[in-house]
Amino acid sequence: MSALTLSKIRFCNGTWEGQIDGAPASGAPPAISVRLLDRIVDTVSVSEGEAPGTWTLAVEIPPDAIGDGVQTFVIYDAKADRKLGDFTLIAGDPLTDDLRAEVALLRAELDMLKRAFRRHCLETT
Repeated sequence: MSALTLSKIRFCNGTWEGQIDGAPASGAPPAISVRLLDRIVDTVSVSEGEAPGTWTLAVEIPPDAIGDGVQTFVIYDAKADRKLGDFTLIAGDPLTDDLRAEVALLRAELDMLKRAFRRHCLETT
């Protein structure tokens, strides 16, 4: 189980930033992956934070993710394969009380469960 926690810092100029706490003070950054529609986002950077055991996560929004609709980015501790957090980008017509963001998040979490179940099936056979 992951001991990492994630807190949002800001979302500005096309970059979502967060702080990761609970990382070992070994000097190596935590293995973080960000997914959008079950694709790995490759515009992710992890840099050392101000306090020991803290790291700053920066996720640049890929240009192909910007458009009408709801885009949900899910952030994982890649080592523990555990969700740390998520953020949603909504563009286009104003979406008042829209459930699409929740459905997109549920889809992303279902994809994570499918991967874990498939890995479990491969390991137990």
